[in-house]
Amino acid sequence: MQKILFLSVALLFAGCSAADEHILIVAHRGASHDAPENTIPAFELALEQGADALEGDFFITADNEIVCFHDRTTGRVAGTDLVVEESTLEELRQLDVGSWKGDEWEGTGIPTIAEVFELVPPGIKIFLDIKSGPEILPRLYEEIDKSGLKDEQVVLIAFNAEVVRHFKEARPQHKAFWLSGLQHDDQGNVVPSPATALETLDRIGADGFSSHHGLITPEYIDKILDAGYEYHVWTVNDPARAHELAGYGAMSITTDVPLEIREYFEKMETLSRR
Repeated sequence: MQKILFLSVALLFAGCSAADEHILIVAHRGASHDAPENTIPAFELALEQGADALEGDFFITADNEIVCFHDRTTGRVAGTDLVVEESTLEELRQLDVGSWKGDEWEGTGIPTIAEVFELVPPGIKIFLDIKSGPEILPRLYEEIDKSGLKDEQVVLIAFNAEVVRHFKEARPQHKAFWLSGLQHDDQGNVVPSPATALETLDRIGADGFSSHHGLITPEYIDKILDAGYEYHVWTVNDPARAHELAGYGAMSITTDVPLEIREYFEKMETLSRR
């Protein structure tokens, strides 16, 4: 009975093994389960944990600097509540965005995009989740050019479709993905529908679609892939769900726990080869 169970598990995951070989594990705001999100310690830890890519959120400040921060205001992680886009870099630098995560992170500050770029080693990608509108792009281009990173290392992602459109028009050499959550409408249909998503991707010239994992189905993913676009997914912290989505064709898994996802994928790969 035990042998039959083992063979069943191996067969179940054999279909996913090919996906495991190229699936990117993307550290969501760094290793944000273990360290304060969107900070240098979180990104450094993500690299130590074997992430294939880093993901961070970026706003333009009142003095035309780009900082790595998720929320529109700073209160959730800093106590002091400033509007990021209405504040200067100097004002934001005064904030402690680490103590909320634990005493060991006290004094951790908000990094600039340049400081994040400096951490990205050869072969590792950086996913830039742009929270500001298209007005951030001229400054972003300057920072990308100064970074010395290769074109394939820098990936733009955004919920704002116009940000993606403008970016792809100016920087076609970089990949850019449109982000969207999925939800049910009053009739119980998932929105955006695959047709709507594809219309948007075509209009803005995106390279792919990236959605939350909650309502995504293999059929939805197939429609994105069959149309010639990439599919990516966030934020998946359950290793079995991550592996399932890889088997459906997701090209990256964004997660708060990159080490757990990596170890699970390696375990399943080992099982499939026995």
